[in-house]
Amino acid sequence: METPEFVVAWPTLFITVDWVRQHCVVPDGFRRGAPFEMYPWQEWCTLNHYRVREDAEWVPEQPLLSTAFHNRRSLIIAPQKTGKGPWSATGVAIEAVGPALFAGWAGKGDGWACSDHGCGCGWEYEYAPGEPMAMRWPTPLIQITATSSEQTDNIYRPLKAMIKMGPLSDQMKVGEEFTRILGTEDDDPDLSQVQIVTSSAQSRLGNPISYAAQDETGIWTKQNKMINVGDTQNRGLAGMQGRSQETTNAPDPTQRSQAWTTWKSDAPGIFKFWRQPPKHLSYANKAERRKIHAFVYAGSKHTNLDAIEGFAYELIEKGELTQAERFYGNRGKAGSGTWLDEIQAWKDRAAPRDVPDGTAIVLGFDGSDLDDWTGFRAETQDGYQFTPTYDGGTPTVWNPAAWGGKVPRLEVARALEQLMRRYQVVRLYGDPPGWATELDTWAAEYGEKVVIRWYTQRVVQMHAAAERLKTDISKSDSTFTHDGCEFTEQHVEATHKEERPGGAKENPRYVLTKGDDGRKIDLCVVSVLTHEAAGDVTAADLWKSAQPIDSTVLVFR
Repeated sequence: METPEFVVAWPTLFITVDWVRQHCVVPDGFRRGAPFEMYPWQEWCTLNHYRVREDAEWVPEQPLLSTAFHNRRSLIIAPQKTGKGPWSATGVAIEAVGPALFAGWAGKGDGWACSDHGCGCGWEYEYAPGEPMAMRWPTPLIQITATSSEQTDNIYRPLKAMIKMGPLSDQMKVGEEFTRILGTEDDDPDLSQVQIVTSSAQSRLGNPISYAAQDETGIWTKQNKMINVGDTQNRGLAGMQGRSQETTNAPDPTQRSQAWTTWKSDAPGIFKFWRQPPKHLSYANKAERRKIHAFVYAGSKHTNLDAIEGFAYELIEKGELTQAERFYGNRGKAGSGTWLDEIQAWKDRAAPRDVPDGTAIVLGFDGSDLDDWTGFRAETQDGYQFTPTYDGGTPTVWNPAAWGGKVPRLEVARALEQLMRRYQVVRLYGDPPGWATELDTWAAEYGEKVVIRWYTQRVVQMHAAAERLKTDISKSDSTFTHDGCEFTEQHVEATHKEERPGGAKENPRYVLTKGDDGRKIDLCVVSVLTHEAAGDVTAADLWKSAQPIDSTVLVFR
């Protein structure tokens, strides 16, 4: 099969595309009830999902199921209104009552007859010699899965329309919460169903299933418990040698969603389709935005680019350029509330190096107790920021989950004692809430001009400090570099900003906050405090006042 963009040159269940045309209908609109003709990109994704391994062998007594196919699962990333939902519904139909499994290699005269499979439409398909043949699942159990019932309707609503208006009604009986699949072994409704699963209705999870249609996995996160749903379904699929398919809009890379994890996975057997527009085209430019839309919506004949532009422009007017670019430009952009527009800017500043004992540094500190992280970051006069270590190599970051659920305060104090002995600490900025007593103790021990309370809840000051670090991360002539600390990078990537009244129109004030996925941001706050301390010490010309340390006291208990 050849299309203007895609050429298939390997064995696959070609019958699936023709079967859909014969059995599935357009679910709505002016062409409602017409045969469902796949767009080129839909054909490409279908045929990749059903790509058969060249070495697959047919054993009638124990046929190969998922292992007959090149791909165990598929991920389809496409913009709003391209037709992902109805197309996903055709995939459910194939898996429920269509040619979903490998059934050997065709000889002369071999074919498919619907009358042999419980369908009364009379359709027949003749295989080419050597073409892989197909058969139905004997007892399919399918789950359409999303975060909510409204989301599952993206697939389930068009599926119900296809069943009611076409020959699928011979084999499937529609219900509001599940669809019964007819004509299977023993006709057991408990074995053969299309079920609905959501984050709030997970009672069906854990069953061995033959297929999962997972919708909008770009918003499946640990926070909304959908990552667990996906993992549980994968175990159920493994038990039946079943397969799955994810569909979603372009994911926000900072949310660590299932779609993003799947996209970044190097595991074999995953087909991935993401038509990303050329990088040089700017979504903020109207003419170039039109070219982006034309590229990502290519082949989806029902879409109108003028209408898409209208929807996108409304979001842009509201200040949601990155959201518009994700939904309609099909680019994986961080949400508009993300502190750094691109985490790559932070990554590009990584230049790890050793900082000798006795070097003049500043420290930043943010402390928690039961939930959030506690940590120190350090910065040198030339703008190199790093996570210092104590006890000969232990990073000065504490995740309470690794300490029995509570930050070890005495351990933190001991680490600081070692840092004070090891380096010339010119200044330490620490956020007091929860650690006011410790900061007072440290100020008394190490000097009130060295240890200073720095309240992060002050909007004006915190916004300015965050902007100074952000500018030095992105500015081409900045000397700021860092050690590439993996914990800090994770926290920087997870950090969002929440607007507060005041500031310039083009740059309103904000505070740093967690995103909806609940990932930690504490070490990002520490980095802001550290960089602010370094900037203030430089402005006050205090680096030269650092007192040399006596190397004989560098004994770490």
